[in-house]
Amino acid sequence: MKAQVFRGVNQLSYEEVPLPQIEPDEVLVQVKVVGLCQSDIKKILYPLYEPPRIFGHETAGVIAAAGADVKGWKAGQRAIVLHHIPCMHCNYCLNENYSMCDVYKNITTTAGFTPSGGGFAEYVKVPGHIVRNGGLMEIPDGITFEQASFVEPTNCCMKAVKKAQIQPGQTVLVTGAGPIGLMFIMLVNYLGARAIATDLLPSRIEKALNVGAAAAFDARDPDLAQKVRETTNGMGVDASLLAVPSDKAFFQALDCTRKGGKILFFAEFPDELEIPINPNVIYRREIDLIGSYSSSYRLQKLSADIVFGKRIDVDALVSDRYPLSELNAAVEQAIKPGPDTYKILIYPEMA
Repeated sequence: MKAQVFRGVNQLSYEEVPLPQIEPDEVLVQVKVVGLCQSDIKKILYPLYEPPRIFGHETAGVIAAAGADVKGWKAGQRAIVLHHIPCMHCNYCLNENYSMCDVYKNITTTAGFTPSGGGFAEYVKVPGHIVRNGGLMEIPDGITFEQASFVEPTNCCMKAVKKAQIQPGQTVLVTGAGPIGLMFIMLVNYLGARAIATDLLPSRIEKALNVGAAAAFDARDPDLAQKVRETTNGMGVDASLLAVPSDKAFFQALDCTRKGGKILFFAEFPDELEIPINPNVIYRREIDLIGSYSSSYRLQKLSADIVFGKRIDVDALVSDRYPLSELNAAVEQAIKPGPDTYKILIYPEMA
């Protein structure tokens, strides 16, 4: 089968690799579409992992084969693959910190080499632990593979808005109107709150309004904080979601968030970046600083229901489609996005 193999920093090789062989409790999935995630791009561009590996994890496809011991799944069923499943019995899991569980972090879905997701290939193997514990979810009739591939990123974003305790009637600042920021806007609206978005690109500011933002501003506007207060009866927003790894965005959020509000870090910042802050600002204004990493096992079914029930418009997030053979070009576009670049999807079978 064909796969995009990570051979070193910024080195992807489109090559023939062996078809994964499954054990009796495993499932083989033919990949129909896989989303290109910022975490994939980071793994490709930086020396974080030893090659060779096959990345890709926002995967939707068709079951090609099921082992003899697999129950409830058979060849021909359409399914999404969730590459993270926690152990459910460690101290992290018992405290619902599923994404900190070692089993969760140890990715086991694979298309070959060291297991690393495996979605950037024609086929991916799903191990028994994932199969038995909810890591396969059937795609219902009427839902495309494209739409289904959004369940995992929806879970990640839903976890963040849940951690920020966003309530109906609240106002939320979303910094950055890329695909994640746009999904935040949709989920904020889904929860009955309203979103204010910021971005540097006029096209993304307009897109934020098109997907439901109550207001959207240029992040360089020197009067941003004042404009946000004017739209919130002088209070400021109840919560800010940082969808871009920018210290400037953090300080803008600090200026725009009301006393007693929350600021949530969602985008991963460069390791060398440090943000100096006077702790009395947090103390006196009672601002909660929160981090949200990856997805939540508890939110799997809700996230699937949101996507499969078309409660948010994930189709509006897709801007570009590439065949698997052109993954390099897709990554290049993602790191140097045009004014209308949002979510990029990859297709093993695309001509």
